[in-house]
Amino acid sequence: MNILGISGLYHDAAAAITIDGRVAAAAQEERFTRIKHDEKFPVNAIRYCLRESGLKIDDLDAVVYYEKPGLRHDRYLESFRYYAPQGFKSFVSHFPILTKWKYFFKNKIKKHLREIEAFDDSKLRILYTEHHLSHAAGTYYPSGFDDAAILTIDGVGEYASASICHGQGNKIKILKELRWPHSLGILYSAFTQFLGFKINNGEYKVMGLAPYGIVDSEEVNRFVKIAKEYLIDIAEDGSIWLNQEYFQYATASGGKIKVKKWEEIFDMPMREQDSSLEQVHCNLALAIQLITEESVLKMAAEAKRLTGSNNICLSGGVALNCVANGKLMKTKMFDHLFIQPASGDAGGSVGAAYAAHYIYFDQKLAADRTREHVYLGPQFEDKDVQAVIDNHEFGYSEFKDDRALCDAVAKLIADDNVIGWFQGRMEFGPRALGNRSILGNATSLDMQRKINLKIKFREGFRPFAPSVLLEENQKYFNIDRPSPYMLLVTDVHQSMMRPLPQGYDQMQWRAKLDVNRSEIQAVTHVNFSARVQTVTPESNPKYYQLIKSFRDITGYGLLINTSFNVRGEPIVCTPEDAYNCFLQTNMDYLVINNFLFSKIKTSTNGVKIADLKDAVQIHK
Repeated sequence: MNILGISGLYHDAAAAITIDGRVAAAAQEERFTRIKHDEKFPVNAIRYCLRESGLKIDDLDAVVYYEKPGLRHDRYLESFRYYAPQGFKSFVSHFPILTKWKYFFKNKIKKHLREIEAFDDSKLRILYTEHHLSHAAGTYYPSGFDDAAILTIDGVGEYASASICHGQGNKIKILKELRWPHSLGILYSAFTQFLGFKINNGEYKVMGLAPYGIVDSEEVNRFVKIAKEYLIDIAEDGSIWLNQEYFQYATASGGKIKVKKWEEIFDMPMREQDSSLEQVHCNLALAIQLITEESVLKMAAEAKRLTGSNNICLSGGVALNCVANGKLMKTKMFDHLFIQPASGDAGGSVGAAYAAHYIYFDQKLAADRTREHVYLGPQFEDKDVQAVIDNHEFGYSEFKDDRALCDAVAKLIADDNVIGWFQGRMEFGPRALGNRSILGNATSLDMQRKINLKIKFREGFRPFAPSVLLEENQKYFNIDRPSPYMLLVTDVHQSMMRPLPQGYDQMQWRAKLDVNRSEIQAVTHVNFSARVQTVTPESNPKYYQLIKSFRDITGYGLLINTSFNVRGEPIVCTPEDAYNCFLQTNMDYLVINNFLFSKIKTSTNGVKIADLKDAVQIHK
């Protein structure tokens, strides 16, 4: 069966195609339009998925949207009735659109599909899944489990903001839901806003800022107490109640919170975007992170109680909170853990397709469901790289084989050069996992600062993740399992730690950043944590070889890996995107397929790059 799944029209639009229960292609719309978190109907992503899978629209058994517009419309109407007359302006502006979607959404889908190609209207079957069922299906079916607890947590779908389900065989049964207006995802976004970051974009910054908070300090404990006294109540099953006197998301657009009320209870002003970060902001970030972890662990325990399963699958935007995931892993509550790599709304496209295949069409579970789930986007041939060469003046070097390339690039990284690394199919989801990555030396003392400020053009506090050879994982990190999708935070192994100055735990956040604390300094956060990606020859052969070549030179089998983009832009998709990003930053070298680009301008006679063994002479 051929099924097209679609998400979008709120944020992070995407498309995916499954063929007989396996994902053939998936991509976010932002990668094609270059508009970060693009919400528009994913015409470009659909066009790519059809081309990659070799299908026409007439070949599809169904087109599935990742939620039910009618239910969202009804929830919006109920919210207005409950809170009226508050929110009248928001109601007037949004209700006509939602009403049109409820009654005419199929026409909207058909209209956009006609932009791609002509098709037989009478044959097109359009289906809808509920939002949290899309999340549940998107994580359970590719997990490889035949029985699993499923926990989905985000802002809100139609009514649900979190759900506990039980996956057995090809069926998913919803057991329990947390419903609007109470939402852990919205709570985290509310603190994101108060800390001066953008909602639906800055939550991962709050997670990265939290380790700079001073654990067990009077201020952190006070913030947690204030939040629990005025804002939230956390039940034993992890469900939360939000005091709507301090929030406005149910009645107004443009923000989650009533700012003056928050400023009163926390006795501090809301931080302005891009203003200076102080210790108080770090401590508040740590407070909401601790609250989130408490709720997630309690929800997971409830999922265990309700299902009795030894396996758990996670999805929804909150499942991208890698620190909470790592805490869940350490509890040993479940034997096995699977997290959908594209847990946000973009991944709803995959989940919608899975849900239709297995639930609506009642298909048997596919036998091979444990392969990699991220390298699903476009890839480019050498002729596409040649077009970049023809359009630009800088030199390049072409390598004879992968091993020669990896050996040469590993030497450059060992010399503290920063490399743009562009290979194979683009990753699906928010993490770059070795195909659209910026790479650096994890042992360099200054590399974290260099990449943040001179290449990514982003806040200097932001940490970087390591990509590590799976067989050497436990040499560097306290983790007893693979982590292929960079979705688990764990501790750096004690053998990597260096002696700390007296009073380190109480130091201000900027001072902590400058302390030489680890042999692998550039991927060790200030609290000695790391967001790990394990790499195997099966998951990504070329990337594995590069890390192995680096180990052969330096003795360290890991690299810095961060997404190939700059602040405010999506991850690069095409060779031209990669080259433009390379030129606009202080990146030292760019690798596309087996071509290595420098910023040395060519002459008619050619110039060599740095004495790289086995490289073809640089030329134009």
